[in-house]
Amino acid sequence: MPIERTGGRGKDQLRPVKVLRGVLKFAEGSALITIGDTKVLCAATVEENVPPFLKGSGRGWIRAEYAMLPRATQERSPRERSFAGRAQEIQRFIGRALRAVVDLEALGERTILMDCDVIQADGGTRTAAITGGFIALYDALKKLNEQNLIERFPIRDFVAAISVGIVEDEYLLDLEYSEDSRARVDLNLVMTGEGKLVELQGAGEEGPFTFEELFRLIELGKKGIKELIEIQKRVLNEGVTSGEQ
Repeated sequence: MPIERTGGRGKDQLRPVKVLRGVLKFAEGSALITIGDTKVLCAATVEENVPPFLKGSGRGWIRAEYAMLPRATQERSPRERSFAGRAQEIQRFIGRALRAVVDLEALGERTILMDCDVIQADGGTRTAAITGGFIALYDALKKLNEQNLIERFPIRDFVAAISVGIVEDEYLLDLEYSEDSRARVDLNLVMTGEGKLVELQGAGEEGPFTFEELFRLIELGKKGIKELIEIQKRVLNEGVTSGEQ
């Protein structure tokens, strides 16, 4: 029997996506991204310093902090600390994804710190943080450029992320929690606007899976990321404060 998805969406269909841009008064860039029932607040802060290993290099850095609010989930979870194992792994994942599309030399010796706070979690929080975080990052870098603090705009391409998985032998795009929790295979995929891979995070939860299954999941994820990047472009290129699928 085919899987019935929330809202009757198809196997290759994203949940409803909404991005509110510039939601925080004091952050150099910010965005609230909603994907289905998952909500992540992303804020970009410009810091006039770099990690010790970059001092004197003329290059900048982008790093992320990720946390989930205690009542982001159905039952209250303990307040996360940035040094916790899971949060630290996700932070590095977000940082790598955003750095992949930025010319760090054009940024100069400064750091963009991306705070990603999960307000509500229903699957795909880390991928939503990347997709929404790019909007906040774009606006922070645009502000630096407009203030003539950097000579050229450092963004080289768009980047977005999505989850895919195999649930009851069905290939599903953009897993909500009830699907992710019973997926036989699940994968987080990060890609650029040019269709280049940035990162894959995947596992066979019940055993090994085949290359054919992997390639099918990648193609499914590629479709979803293309749609997410179109939403990003609509939000940014049209100069609007919100974009909705």
